[in-house]
Amino acid sequence: MSQFISLQVGQCGNQIGSAFWPLALHEYGVQTTNTGMNLLKMQRDHVKNISDLSDAFDSFFVVPDNSHDLCFKSITDLKRAKVKARAILIDMEDSVVGGLRKGPVRDLFDQACVVTNYPGSGNNWAVGYHTYGTEYHEKLEDTIRHMVEKCSRLHGFLLMHSVGGGTGSGLGTAVLKLLADNYPTIDRLVSCIYPIVMQDVVTAPYNVLLSTRELIEYATCVFPIENESLLDICNAQLKVKANTEQINYNLSCKPFQDMNSIVANMLLHLTSGSRFPGNLNMDMNEIATNLVPYPKLHYIFSSVSPLTLSAPTMYSVSGTKYLSAYNAVI
Repeated sequence: MSQFISLQVGQCGNQIGSAFWPLALHEYGVQTTNTGMNLLKMQRDHVKNISDLSDAFDSFFVVPDNSHDLCFKSITDLKRAKVKARAILIDMEDSVVGGLRKGPVRDLFDQACVVTNYPGSGNNWAVGYHTYGTEYHEKLEDTIRHMVEKCSRLHGFLLMHSVGGGTGSGLGTAVLKLLADNYPTIDRLVSCIYPIVMQDVVTAPYNVLLSTRELIEYATCVFPIENESLLDICNAQLKVKANTEQINYNLSCKPFQDMNSIVANMLLHLTSGSRFPGNLNMDMNEIATNLVPYPKLHYIFSSVSPLTLSAPTMYSVSGTKYLSAYNAVI
């Protein structure tokens, strides 16, 4: 099975990661919260052979050689087996990463793969790209190499960040360029969040334009996501009575955690064909081959149907359709 390394850059990227990893664990039948116990049992009953999912566990997680039983059931089992996520956490402000270090999946993250600083990039693309991109270049290289060396079948990098702020747009695209220079044959799949039209940050339009130029140049595929559209989806779903009983991992963050869960769910379904066996599954290489006619026309729209909000109850199918990079820039 293919292996993927997740790079979470900036506050937005790490907030998506906070929803991504619980979702990924639930996909393999691993309990992350006590409140999800009944739903987890339903999931295990739904899957006839839960051991079949364990074969793909290596795609997102580093499992030590001495761990022969891959049928993990809880976070405690993962901690006991010293399982680590194939994740690199990058932020020039420690608030969100600090929350992940204290959260229910804190033991999944390798502390050698965390790059943080203070006080952030000040919503300035140039500070993130040139200042921190240059200052932390060697450390980022070493951190990425440390994670790559733990992979035997590395297929691609999943880069999560926003393009409106300073760290996500600036340092995120600096990391993308670093990956293109050091690992040119490995796919670079970017899930980037575009801000709404009316922004309270005056530099947001400049950050978007400058980071989009780098995305067109260095990414293999870009899956653009617009903040206002995510919010509209969440508002529409909250009006559906069937969704009122869905469990949210952090009720105080609603609807932002729901928005992050939609993005995380899309990424999981996007990579599922490379991680799980199946006659209808396709490899990630085929997405770029079939949907990208020219190298720089690699902006791809993604859709998820049927749509649910909470991580434990997401059983949905995703599809993709082509969108030219020129339309995204305009």
